[in-house]
Amino acid sequence: MQMEAMDLSWGARCAGAVYLVLSLCVVALAVVLQIIRWWPWCRCPVCRAYMTGSWAREYTNLCDWYAHLLRESPTQTIDVHVLGCTVTANPDNVEHMLKVGFDNFPKGKPFAAILGDLLGGGIFNVDGDAWSHQRKMASFELGSVAVRSHAYKIVAQEVETRLMPVLSGAADGGLVIDLQDVFRRFAFDTICKISFGLDPGCLDQGMPVSEAAVAFDTATRLSAIRALAVSPLLWKMKRMLNIGTERELRKAIKVVDGIAAVMIRERRKQGVASGKRNDLLSRFMASARDVVGDEDKFLRDIVVSFLLAGRDTISSGLTTLFMFLSKNPAVAAAMRAEAGSRRPVTYEHLKGLHYTHAVIHENLRLFPPVQFDSKFCAAADVLPDGTYVGVGSRVMYHPYAMGRMPSIWGADCEAFRPERWLTGPGGSFAPVSLYKYPVFQAGLRVCLGKELAVTEMKAVSVAVVRAFDVEVVGENACAPKFAPGLTASLSGGLPVRVSRRA
Repeated sequence: MQMEAMDLSWGARCAGAVYLVLSLCVVALAVVLQIIRWWPWCRCPVCRAYMTGSWAREYTNLCDWYAHLLRESPTQTIDVHVLGCTVTANPDNVEHMLKVGFDNFPKGKPFAAILGDLLGGGIFNVDGDAWSHQRKMASFELGSVAVRSHAYKIVAQEVETRLMPVLSGAADGGLVIDLQDVFRRFAFDTICKISFGLDPGCLDQGMPVSEAAVAFDTATRLSAIRALAVSPLLWKMKRMLNIGTERELRKAIKVVDGIAAVMIRERRKQGVASGKRNDLLSRFMASARDVVGDEDKFLRDIVVSFLLAGRDTISSGLTTLFMFLSKNPAVAAAMRAEAGSRRPVTYEHLKGLHYTHAVIHENLRLFPPVQFDSKFCAAADVLPDGTYVGVGSRVMYHPYAMGRMPSIWGADCEAFRPERWLTGPGGSFAPVSLYKYPVFQAGLRVCLGKELAVTEMKAVSVAVVRAFDVEVVGENACAPKFAPGLTASLSGGLPVRVSRRA
């Protein structure tokens, strides 16, 4: 027995040594790949600043550096050769990619590979027939009056029974709370109820830690880190060896998969017991019989895609909105005046709040939840501004930078001014071209949940500004710093002090 134990110990040490050697080989290969890729472009100041990280000396966030470069470019387009990427903030280029040349600018296999473990074959990660099929299904369901009515009732109920009591408790206790965390919990509960008919209870008074929410945060953060790798070979080798961030990502996705399976199983049970339901998962289940392949895998990818779209984008938009309102109390006062004292606030009443609608859009202009989006060029093309794009090249359009372009929004483009969205003596909301404001994408891939998202943000913001004053404290009160992720989130959260209004 002793000899067997020694053999096992020796085997474990050998395995550990092999694992260490392989890990060092991966690191060495990554360094070599970085040097090989960087060397031809080392004289390019943009590539050199990106590779060395020198941009961080002047800019808190990478997206601010990109915005600066794009403002300085005569065409509002730059090439980051070391990434093999063209970055643009030119509305004509955006329209060409998302409308005119739509078929030539798909998501592409490189993007699908980066997010494949998390999003699978979900609508945000596929092209061609798979995308078209899901798009038609989602368009039919989200366009349903029954679904929209059902969704608004859930949002109103969550605001009244969960969000407001949490904020009241913070106000009465004189507590500083992380408003970003509160909005994440609120959005997670809401999207689970709307989309899956299930209640995770993340925003209950005890503020329980949700394994699903934590795993989802980890998975989205680490999936985004893949996109920053100098070479995709690096993360692919780490995934093959199951080391580092890839090992952590695999664990997080395993949790996400398990929770998605539970949601699907519970929805099937409840659906059989209660008959027809309005939640989106039930409706997708009813139409999933036509799906070729694994129905459970298809539904799993639908669940994860809706979680990403419905939780992270809403919480991101609400977080930056109250960061702005803390700095602009006059805007909050104008929102209160417009909303009046009507209780409860109905869906029709919200639709008539043009100033509040403008506030939401102004916030999203400056802080879009998705700061940039990438496509891959299928066949060589020339963008409207004259930029040549080679076969297989990555082309990124940058909503964050576009919101800060004087050529689009004027000299005061960096100012938070909701009035820029209003026109006429009555102050009616006047939308702009989505190719100038691609916060919800545009063209054939325009966000189907745009109306639901804006309505949810309006419902929350009106309820909160009427009842509370929110003061941001800490570093993000001055210069927000973003954390890595598929959607914009503030590093360190948004600590606030909440006080009741008289």
